[in-house]
Amino acid sequence: MLHQPAFGRRLRKLRQARGLSQTALAGDGMSTGYLSRLESGARQPTERAVAYLAGRLDLEPADFEEPAGGSLAHALTLVASTGSQTAMETLREALAAEGHEAPVLRWQALWQLARQRRVQGDHLGEREDLEELVRLGEAVGLVTLRVRGLTRLARCLRSLGEINAALDAAMTAHHLAREDALDVEDRAAVLLALISVEAEAGRMPDAGAHTDELVELVAGRSDALWAEAMWTAAAVRLRQGDHTAAQGYLEDALERFGSGEDLVLWLRLRLAAGRLHLQKLPPDPEAAERCVMAAEPALAFVDTPGLRQELTALKADLAFLTSRYDDARVLLGELAEVEPRMTYRDRVRLDILRQQLRIRSGDDSGVQGLRALAEQAQADANIDLAAEIWRILAESLAGAAAERGSAASGV
Repeated sequence: MLHQPAFGRRLRKLRQARGLSQTALAGDGMSTGYLSRLESGARQPTERAVAYLAGRLDLEPADFEEPAGGSLAHALTLVASTGSQTAMETLREALAAEGHEAPVLRWQALWQLARQRRVQGDHLGEREDLEELVRLGEAVGLVTLRVRGLTRLARCLRSLGEINAALDAAMTAHHLAREDALDVEDRAAVLLALISVEAEAGRMPDAGAHTDELVELVAGRSDALWAEAMWTAAAVRLRQGDHTAAQGYLEDALERFGSGEDLVLWLRLRLAAGRLHLQKLPPDPEAAERCVMAAEPALAFVDTPGLRQELTALKADLAFLTSRYDDARVLLGELAEVEPRMTYRDRVRLDILRQQLRIRSGDDSGVQGLRALAEQAQADANIDLAAEIWRILAESLAGAAAERGSAASGV
């Protein structure tokens, strides 16, 4: 049963969402005055009036009922004020029920829901939300919304290993941002996405040039955007072989960016620093261990499956580097028992480690496993990752040959 004044508020909202005047909605079957009284709550709607208006709006009569979780605007307010899991669930329910809300409001809801899925490591779900968000941005016609949607989509696609699609989205966002002279925050966000995708695609000259542009753009800041820029610059310099510059960028971010500003980013910086210490030459496992020890207690406050798995993977790599092979196998076993919530690159790293352990135990299938991973990365246009795997394969073969030589000579 539909009651006033809720029906009138709902009717007005649905009419305005379609950009219709009262005269246009009333048509030939209803007077404008009667429609006005319905919207104001002065008249109780009859079944005939409800059926007529539903047909004019291409709805079902049930669509005039307010969603159980409240309006989409109310759900967004709850998310902004609490950020709780319950608020997010209410927002998703309201979004599903409110198919006729203004596109900008739906865009804001999808932005929040996609962000939640990213933090949880649910990149497939995130892509689903972001693809709808990009479509809404195009429908609205606001360049800022288009750029933000494409930027987030590019980062998500990179996390899924879909490098070519990610590169297309990032390059489109970069072109739009430059053409429309968007503000520093939007241009920097685009560069962050573009640089990471270019690096994965093996386009290091482009990634290096855009890194210089990004560092200059955020100079003088010390917020989350600046910290993420330092992280990205460190990753690029590391892949270019400049370990000193990479460490300098990360240490600057670790020192100046506090956990009170963004605890999730603060944690990710420490995980990134730990991985850098393992990858630089020579590796520094003690420094990596310090990063692990700093990050682990903080997980109690923002514990998500993705972050927990990132930390466990880092600990497994650290165990392998320090010849604690049984510990590495145990940690890999823990990760095998849960639904993966890591990026494509991090999942491949786990597979690399499994193959390395097989080679260490004398199982030649590890060599074939690494070769298959490298070939798949190449097929996926993930050139940088493929090069890393080929390097690891060569080092593993050389190490195994040296061990066999030592054993044969009795050393």
